[in-house]
Amino acid sequence: MKRTTIYLDSNLHKALKLKSVQTNKSISQIINEAVQYILLEDLADISAFEERAAEPTITYSDFLQDLKTNGKL
Repeated sequence: MKRTTIYLDSNLHKALKLKSVQTNKSISQIINEAVQYILLEDLADISAFEERAAEPTITYSDFLQDLKTNGKL
């Protein structure tokens, strides 16, 4: 484990303290879990982008023209 200092809004800190008591977890544990969750979301987003990288792209103007051609605009 590494030690770091973070600065929190006082209301956010109060909420974390209350959650800490309610869940029987330290504020550190709660923050670690939240950061891990965010990083896993980023990893999923990156994977989705990589999977779709080879898909053809269309410009905005071409898309609008296509909508107009198909009677949707």
